[in-house]
Amino acid sequence: MHDHIRTTSPDLLTPALMNRRSALLGTLGLLALPATQAVAAAPAKSKQAQPQKHPDVWPHASQVPGGVARLSLGPSAKRPAAFAGDVPLLVVGDAIEWTALVGIPLAAKPGDASITVRAENGSSERQVAYTVTDKQYREQRLTVAPRTVDLSPEDEARYVRERDHLTGVMATLTDLRPDASLQMRVPVPGRRSSSFGLRRVFNGQSRNPHSGMDIAASTGTPVLAPLPGRVIDTGDYFFNGGTVWLDHGGGLLTMYCHLSRVDVKVGDVAKTGEPLAAVGATGRVTGPHLHWSVMLNRAMVDPALFVAA
Repeated sequence: MHDHIRTTSPDLLTPALMNRRSALLGTLGLLALPATQAVAAAPAKSKQAQPQKHPDVWPHASQVPGGVARLSLGPSAKRPAAFAGDVPLLVVGDAIEWTALVGIPLAAKPGDASITVRAENGSSERQVAYTVTDKQYREQRLTVAPRTVDLSPEDEARYVRERDHLTGVMATLTDLRPDASLQMRVPVPGRRSSSFGLRRVFNGQSRNPHSGMDIAASTGTPVLAPLPGRVIDTGDYFFNGGTVWLDHGGGLLTMYCHLSRVDVKVGDVAKTGEPLAAVGATGRVTGPHLHWSVMLNRAMVDPALFVAA
């Protein structure tokens, strides 16, 4: 989760995916139910899945904490259901080859992991193993208003209320079957001023890793939808300031923080490139910028995997 929120734990979409034999033209399977993220230890006899690497397929594969694993599930007449622990995964493709997209939490330990795959009728179950490799993220030291690090009782109570609300927002998992590519448009032009995964130290105190991409831009710059999606939350939060959440279906959510203005309301449906809000410097910040997070199966993952370099 975005460290500014510190929760305990974010178009409608179907890509034409190229596999080893042919263009996959099937509809995107968006299977999702509220659950708790888990990365299970792989059974000793599980076959190790080979990561799929296609430069024109989104998101790119990166089997590291905060990355995305693309795991081949093979052919099947019906779309299989896949789970990380008890969390449903996004399964894309067609009868020729299905692929599970697995968001790997930043807290995941390097080593063996596995997902559970169930046949469409639930008659059989198997494990598909993969390996999470280590990645060392840099550290960033920031100086912010002391009240945003050492909370007063009133601010702590506000944070707890907001955390509980946002936990519900992050549990939004819908069975949308949209028709679009999973390649995202960068929501605002500008320099990437802080990268995903940075170890954050605020006023000398260590906090959660940076769970999004910061893009430097001046106050008032329009923030545009990277994919079609439905607005599922807006608000002004203690750490995140002005915030918008979009649901793109199947456990794929995006979040936009520190906004100076919000131009949408809950229930609105935005097309790719439509304005959502404006860049600002609200919440815990050192200057105006956009914080942009991507959540996949309730794990915050690197937005850079979804955009062109």
